[in-house]
Amino acid sequence: MAGTAPVAPWVRTRLRAAPGAALALALLVALTAALAAAFPRAVDRYEDAGLRRLLDDASAQKTTVQVYAPQPGLELPQEQREKALREAALRTAYAKVLAAVERPLIADRTQSSYGVRTANPTAALDRWLPMPTGLPARMSLIAQDGLADHARLASGRLPRVTGTVTAATAEVEAAVTAETAKTLRIKVGSVIHLPGIERAPLSVRVTGIVVPRTSGGAYWTAMPVLRKPSLMVLPTNGGPPEKYWLGALLLPPDAAPAMLGTPGKPERYWQLAPDTAALAAHDVSRLASAIAALEAGPGLGRVRERVDPLADATTDLDDVLKSFTQLRSGIGPLVAVAAFGTGTVAAVVLLMAGGLAVDRRRAELALLRARGGSLRGVSGRLLAETAVVALPAGALGLGGALLAVPEGRRSYAVAAAVAVTVLACATLPVRAVLAHRAVRVHGAREDLTSVRPSRRRTVAELTLLVLASAAVVALRRRGASDASGSASGDQLVALAPVLVGVIAALVLVRLYPLPLRRLSRPAGRLRGAVTPLSLARAGRTSTSTVLPLLALLTALTTAAFGGSVLAGVHDARDRAALLTTGADARVEATHALPSTLADRLRRTPGAHDVTPVSIAYQARLGEGSGTEEETVPVAGVDPDGYARLARGVALGGFPAGELRSRGSGQGSGAAPLPALASPAVADRYGTRPFAVRMEDGSRVTVRIALVRELTPAVSDMDFLVVDRAGLGTRAARPTALFVTGDHLDGAALRKASGAGVTVRLRAEERARYVDSPLQSGAERIYTAAVAAGAGYAVLALLLSLIRAAPERAALLARLRTMGLTRAQGRRLLVLEALPQALLAAAGGALTGWATIRLLSPGIDLTAIALATHDSTPGSARLRTDTLSLLLPSLTVLALATGIAAAQAWWTGRKGSVRELRAGDAR
Repeated sequence: MAGTAPVAPWVRTRLRAAPGAALALALLVALTAALAAAFPRAVDRYEDAGLRRLLDDASAQKTTVQVYAPQPGLELPQEQREKALREAALRTAYAKVLAAVERPLIADRTQSSYGVRTANPTAALDRWLPMPTGLPARMSLIAQDGLADHARLASGRLPRVTGTVTAATAEVEAAVTAETAKTLRIKVGSVIHLPGIERAPLSVRVTGIVVPRTSGGAYWTAMPVLRKPSLMVLPTNGGPPEKYWLGALLLPPDAAPAMLGTPGKPERYWQLAPDTAALAAHDVSRLASAIAALEAGPGLGRVRERVDPLADATTDLDDVLKSFTQLRSGIGPLVAVAAFGTGTVAAVVLLMAGGLAVDRRRAELALLRARGGSLRGVSGRLLAETAVVALPAGALGLGGALLAVPEGRRSYAVAAAVAVTVLACATLPVRAVLAHRAVRVHGAREDLTSVRPSRRRTVAELTLLVLASAAVVALRRRGASDASGSASGDQLVALAPVLVGVIAALVLVRLYPLPLRRLSRPAGRLRGAVTPLSLARAGRTSTSTVLPLLALLTALTTAAFGGSVLAGVHDARDRAALLTTGADARVEATHALPSTLADRLRRTPGAHDVTPVSIAYQARLGEGSGTEEETVPVAGVDPDGYARLARGVALGGFPAGELRSRGSGQGSGAAPLPALASPAVADRYGTRPFAVRMEDGSRVTVRIALVRELTPAVSDMDFLVVDRAGLGTRAARPTALFVTGDHLDGAALRKASGAGVTVRLRAEERARYVDSPLQSGAERIYTAAVAAGAGYAVLALLLSLIRAAPERAALLARLRTMGLTRAQGRRLLVLEALPQALLAAAGGALTGWATIRLLSPGIDLTAIALATHDSTPGSARLRTDTLSLLLPSLTVLALATGIAAAQAWWTGRKGSVRELRAGDAR
């Protein structure tokens, strides 16, 4: 007890001696723990939202799991076959099917259902039902449970069973939905006759017309025919297609045995609608396994064992999950880059905070070691001192993160907060042990330009450099096919900025003394003492500059990479929207537009210019009317206006004079019209004249004079562009108007265009590409992570400057006694900080450029930029963004010099300086 009694007084005394340092550490730990804990929960939140949006957007016909079994075999007694189709037996089997489903697949019992249906809808014998082409309507008999709970009566009453229904029952009751009744002209009291097998036709009397309570629920949409009829089309050989109506008659559950007397082949079914609210993105792989087990695995085996040996299951839910997994796999590595970069910078800042505390208490710890303090005893007291501050701060940060982001897995958040707290607790004692292994009172100077690194440090740096370089080379060799296609590839992509930052930091720290040594001798011959002294001071920087430089380089690299990603996403969406519209707005119709419409559009708010174009999408190229002709869109334009539009939107600009018509272009003897063509058309027709038959039947002769891959009027297909002055009167009438301008008003454009005209705005098309919470959530997370990394980089810069602040203040105080002016003092500190700032800024820009060049072959931004079904992988690639490279580096440079100037100004205002100075010669 006597040996442990002084621990509490030690901790309390040290906290009281430096309350500001303790409070700063608590704030740093709380903030870092909160960010670390919030990150995985925020990722879970947007991924879960993306999964649920995808499932909600998909039809219930795709997401519902269909378990079905054929009608009982003919070898069974008739009574047993009928009993198997009644509600009691189906309800018992339904419970067994639910028990066979593995988690995390959970059925939504409010929308799941079971029943009996005819697998082959039979043709009704009643001629009063609609017959579009003479074929009789076909009716599907469906006896599904829960009709009263999922529908309300529009007229009549719900069907019911009188007595016991068997295969020989002559008449049953049924209901139809309001849409079925309207389309098939069915009323309450209508009787529909269906053919029977070895018996008279089955009469189905309609007793009620119902309206679904939730028409979009899985109960009604898993089988679309249940809610509304469908017009079916039969293929024919050459003649007009044959059509017939397919509708559903909703029988009460216990009336299902009547289907055994019809040729409809009744089958039992159990529809399991997934509970989307209970699904989570991190369970997608387990969910896919559960679905596979139910379709062709142990789950299906249990169903066959408990329900029917011939039972089977099918669903398209696995395809929906696959599309989600593909989208997430394209977005995940990009978010991981920001997470790893910001996490590395935050860890470095925590290490720097511990290093700053060790430097501040160097004399105290050295004295304790000199007086017999053991490493174990000193480190234990330092651990207790730090834990008293860090543990409550980490718990507070974790609690704040859980409150700020209530969704997501708690285990990951707790693990992240614990990791931050442990690192904060261990940094001070570990660094103190490393710094005071040997007992010494006075330490040797560690000037960067004079001290030669030890062999141990050289070996450690070389080992780290080789490992980082090997990882980078491995990532580079993976290329576009593998870098984002596996878990190890994703980790390498995410670690790339950190690896490149480690390499750059080690190399730059080694190279940094060389220019200082080269410049110190010429600077000594300059007039004045500020420049030589500043170089000497920069050379006396401590050799332990790897951590702050690594923090700055990692933060700058992550910021540059993130800025390039966001800029690439923005450019890809703008480009895709522009290819769709061809201008800032596209006004188009299938018929000729009014001649006054262009003037009306020019007067709408924001419109600058309007370019009329006539587009014939079904123009035919070739001489004859046989199979050799091909259909290619032909756009008739005004060369001057269209050339101005193409240059303005950067879609295949061309000189207007090359397209201007010099003759009629019509008739066999007319001069051919010069044309601008897509590369494929140019390859097929070359520069020889050829005929084009327009949609109105007129013919023109054209000759390809220009070739461009893109043009505003037509996208995603081959094209020809000609001067519309050479077309016929009808073919030259504009069918599309391309509007350019700033902040166009879509409502005003649609009002001016009138009815029957399609108006598409580039801004609206761009917004359409952001259709998943995965995209928007990933962008927000990425932006927040980059901002947090930038904040930690600024904090690392401040810590590195605070570490040298007392020495700089003392230097300025002594120099002021020797006549140094305030302006010279500010210049001295700025010039002293400038080499390191330049090193960090240049290194940050260089590592950012190298990282982007390294990752660009393996990074595809299509998933995060264009999450649409028609987007082609590889259409959005990572490219260097100059602003993202230079702006963070210039900001670091400005901050470093600004902080140095502010420190000199503040030091000059202190009273001690005024007392020490010999004179003031401003």
